[in-house]
Amino acid sequence: METPISFGTDGWRATLDEFTSPRVQIVGQAVAEYLREVEDRAGDTVAVSYDARETSRGFAEDLCRVLAANGFDVLIPERDTPTPILAWTITNRDLAGGLMITASHNPPEYNGVKFIPSDGAPALPEVTDEIMSRLAEPNPLSEDEHGVVHEEDFVAPYEDHVFDLVKSDLSDLTVVYDAMHGSGRGVTDKLLEDAGASVERLRCEQDAEFGGSSPEPNPDHLQELVSAIEDGDADLGIANDGDADRLAIVTPERGYLDENLFFAALYDYLLEDDTGPAIRTVSTTFLIDRIAEAHGEEVHETPVGFKWVAQAIEKHDALVGGEESGGFTIRGHVREKDGVLMALFAAAIAEERPFDERVDDLLAEFGEIHQNKISLDCPDAEKQRVLSDLETELPDEVAGKDVEDVVTKDGFKILLEDGSWLLVRPSGTEPKMRIYAEGDSETRVSELLTAGEKLVKPLI
Repeated sequence: METPISFGTDGWRATLDEFTSPRVQIVGQAVAEYLREVEDRAGDTVAVSYDARETSRGFAEDLCRVLAANGFDVLIPERDTPTPILAWTITNRDLAGGLMITASHNPPEYNGVKFIPSDGAPALPEVTDEIMSRLAEPNPLSEDEHGVVHEEDFVAPYEDHVFDLVKSDLSDLTVVYDAMHGSGRGVTDKLLEDAGASVERLRCEQDAEFGGSSPEPNPDHLQELVSAIEDGDADLGIANDGDADRLAIVTPERGYLDENLFFAALYDYLLEDDTGPAIRTVSTTFLIDRIAEAHGEEVHETPVGFKWVAQAIEKHDALVGGEESGGFTIRGHVREKDGVLMALFAAAIAEERPFDERVDDLLAEFGEIHQNKISLDCPDAEKQRVLSDLETELPDEVAGKDVEDVVTKDGFKILLEDGSWLLVRPSGTEPKMRIYAEGDSETRVSELLTAGEKLVKPLI
């Protein structure tokens, strides 16, 4: 029995035994009905794009046929294209919206689809709920009202835009870029070269199997990149995930750089020439708050999920928004996480002075920050019960420190008297409960995670 189509944190993803052409067409029909009935965009142009998976172009063509049969003109790129470039194309061309075929960092046996509204930001739940309420078999073709499908280059106009945002000359910089066989290949590395950098490439060939692993830029999957930076003369390593909306950074001294520290370096760099608040999720470091306070700025906290970051960026006219999982964007750009643009910013930061030097200075000024997380298996149907039970079990003390406050934007974030914190929240993408901790040492973080596990595990 097939699992029902359901839009989660970032669209609908499923293994290929359930993610099939007929079901993708059902999603396309629902989007067509939504755009016609709710957005009043009947007959307008919609973009459809796709990642580097073997099946993605075919699924994208399924969507094109359904949308065209519903009277929409459709734009599709000449090749697989990063998700953020689709989002920017939607806003740049004033399109009705877009659909992206991608399973992001999931293994090759998965695929997925997400809807991006006309503002280029991730769809909010009220939008995806409207789409899911319209899931239906596609309309039959109507030649009189049939739209036209155009194939175009999405990347070239985007390149002009990002160079308006990042003006640095990177001619003194050497970067090792790891595309993880994803859609950043031939895009992120080309932009770095066009900005002047010398680029050494890893996994920049298309491979539908992603070299036998998931295109997830975590420390376990980036050992070749880490070794290339440690053993070579490059200034910086950069990797993108499968659809290039996120990035990871590798530095000569630190190896894999915690995404929280990249966020801190990015905000510090942007504040050299601009002003504005920062947006971060509940799971992202308080180091951002310390940098903001030193500059007379504010930080606004959101639940986990870039849709909430994007919403807060607009509300507060934020300079930057991001999350600890490696997704960031800035003012003046589309309100979607963009690992391609951030790769250029990472290079610009390193070009000004070594990344490790900047991070060292930030930690010397604002204090050591360490963070880690663990996951506990928990069926999706049990997550809300676990949270309800946890609410009655919240302690007055965690790992030897008094609880000062509990934030409930997303799960329970327990703030402690020593400035450390512990967060328990349900995963939006997997049947797991997440436990995050931040403190001033790895030992302190380990103590907090142990305490969190002892608190949560008996409730599952």
